[in-house]
Amino acid sequence: MDGSQLVADFVVGLSWDQTPGDARRAARMALLDTLGAALVGTETPVSRIAAEVAATSWPGDTCTILLHGRRASAAGAAFANAYAANAIDIDDCALYTKGHPGAQIVPSALALSEALALGGRDMLTGIVVGYEVAHRAARIWHATHDVYQACGSWGSVACAAVASHLLRLNETQTRHALGVAEYHAPNLPMMRDIDHPAMVKHGVGWGAMNGILSANLAQRGFTGIPSLFDFESYQDWVADIGEHYVMADGLAWKRYACCAWDHAIILAADQLMTAHDFAVEEIDHVVVETFHEAMRLGTDLPTTTEEAQFNLAWPLAAFIVDGEVGPDQMLAPALARQDIRDLARRVTVLETEELTRLYRLACRGDPEGSYVSRVTIRLRDGRAFASGPVEGEIKYPQRVWDFESLEDKFRWLTARVLEPDHTDRVLDTVREVEHLSDVGDLTAMLS
Repeated sequence: MDGSQLVADFVVGLSWDQTPGDARRAARMALLDTLGAALVGTETPVSRIAAEVAATSWPGDTCTILLHGRRASAAGAAFANAYAANAIDIDDCALYTKGHPGAQIVPSALALSEALALGGRDMLTGIVVGYEVAHRAARIWHATHDVYQACGSWGSVACAAVASHLLRLNETQTRHALGVAEYHAPNLPMMRDIDHPAMVKHGVGWGAMNGILSANLAQRGFTGIPSLFDFESYQDWVADIGEHYVMADGLAWKRYACCAWDHAIILAADQLMTAHDFAVEEIDHVVVETFHEAMRLGTDLPTTTEEAQFNLAWPLAAFIVDGEVGPDQMLAPALARQDIRDLARRVTVLETEELTRLYRLACRGDPEGSYVSRVTIRLRDGRAFASGPVEGEIKYPQRVWDFESLEDKFRWLTARVLEPDHTDRVLDTVREVEHLSDVGDLTAMLS
């Protein structure tokens, strides 16, 4: 079996009419969720910097850089909007990826659809193509790399698939685009950024930009290596593309603006606070038992929004104090809040071997695996409340979100950057995006 050929056939041949209903639903939800994350993400320094660089390094007048009043080429706009979409870490997660596909795929599809004056059906189909390639590319990527690679690596291949589909490349050109993107994919040692959080994070801007440029190169005859889809050991992971849509049950939406490794911990604290009557001021100490990767997030007090997202104590303390973890807790002004700082100093983290084993099984899609943590809250009067093992919402299938609840999330996130009546107009357009004749009508509302 030629895995690259199967993937190229899927990328080139998929149409919206052929796309199953559950994959269509997931694509609409992915668009809405990623737009919300990107719009509030424009409030961050990384988004401002990426927008400035994109407008000067990849200049053009074809595509919108969201909310910054700037324009660029498709590659430039996708680069900037991808960094905005991942800027506060409230964008989606996906099965097998160990990361964030939507922050790369949606900006790529949005920018190319605007540049080519395509309609909503075309854009949504490009999004489906991107996710289905992402699930499989990431699964193989992680199996063949000893160092945990962040999202822009395998995301380069997924975004090349999006671009190949929307640019109407033929099968041969698409195969080369995938190979070019893979070869040029950035080396992104994820755990180094976990240990030293910086704006580089998941490298999603490079994934989007590399994918689009790779398809542009292949369209003009530039050749690439045979892609990872040809690896004989992983043919079973590719063989069902176009028949089994992983995204139908393989996407997870985030409730908290922080690393997904924190989510079970926050949910455990939420359960304790609901079950027991105590005030924040009564807390003496919080002990967290979790898996190795989450333990690495650490408890140092953050000085930047990136450090706050890749932290364990800060999001947990913020949730206990405010009952949410969103822009108001994770953007730079919140980091000086003394109430959250005081509680974060009283969080201790312990690694548990069994929880590490379960997490790593979950990353491979093993049904035995799960993202599980335990939290104990000790009060000043000597009482202690233990959660026991709690699984977070980042699991597959997730089954806790629908389009209406994502609309509520969109309103919550964008309240800082959009007026309510403008939000209503954007949501009306996204609800009917399948029938939109020109995606530029949507991006014009977000310029």
